[in-house]
Amino acid sequence: MDRPVISFLSDFGARDPSAAICRGVMLGIALDAQIVDITHEVAKWAVRDGAFLLWNTLPYLPVGTHLAVIDPGVGTARRPIALRSGRGDVLVGPDNGLLVPAAERLGGIVEARVLENRELWLPATTATFHGRDIFAPVAAHLATGTPFRTVGPTLESDDLVRLPWPGATIEAGILRTAVLYIDSFGNVKLGAMTADLQVAIGQPSSGEMLVLELPSGPVEVPWAVTFGDVARDEVMLYEDSYGRLCLAEREGDVTERLRLAADQPVVVRRAG
Repeated sequence: MDRPVISFLSDFGARDPSAAICRGVMLGIALDAQIVDITHEVAKWAVRDGAFLLWNTLPYLPVGTHLAVIDPGVGTARRPIALRSGRGDVLVGPDNGLLVPAAERLGGIVEARVLENRELWLPATTATFHGRDIFAPVAAHLATGTPFRTVGPTLESDDLVRLPWPGATIEAGILRTAVLYIDSFGNVKLGAMTADLQVAIGQPSSGEMLVLELPSGPVEVPWAVTFGDVARDEVMLYEDSYGRLCLAEREGDVTERLRLAADQPVVVRRAG
């Protein structure tokens, strides 16, 4: 049997031992597992940021078990869940919307279950560390071949918690969207894809000026293919490596420069 792959994402950070403890629990059950740390530096309690990073990352990982723990509702009535995707992956974490976008991108949600089988948990559990006590051991058991059906009862996918997720509204000559995510460089990921822009205004040519209507006021920026197409400190609109519309300032922080924040509306149209 090939070594199982378990990916792991959290907001635990590097200062505290929480991520290492969860890894230790998983390796204690699945000693041969290959654990891929996606990141543990998601902004604290930022469930949608974590969901976006899973959406970006999981298609590039082997089919496997994916553990994600951003859980501000730990110990409350929120459900611990596992989702089985059409591609064959299993995603484990809290039912707060964290897992759903990635599972839908991996071929859709084929089956959802609530984690109620305590035989797959640690023997002693707490109200404040379900990553260690529930999610990590269940993920490890699933990675080693424990049947998915044994984790607990089924859950209708329509009953899963879903996050507000900015998309795109297409009008004649206008694309309406919003800020979805801000990365570590200060680049702004928009809710719209480049395909949405093409429908709204057609494909811009390299260097063509576009108007962005922002909360701070309108600004003209060029359409660029890559960062080297603009001068240092110049703002640009471009397609990122996932097909998404993004704003960046070459070797600078466009978020700070344009005073942008998550969920702020952005309208794109041609100049002139």
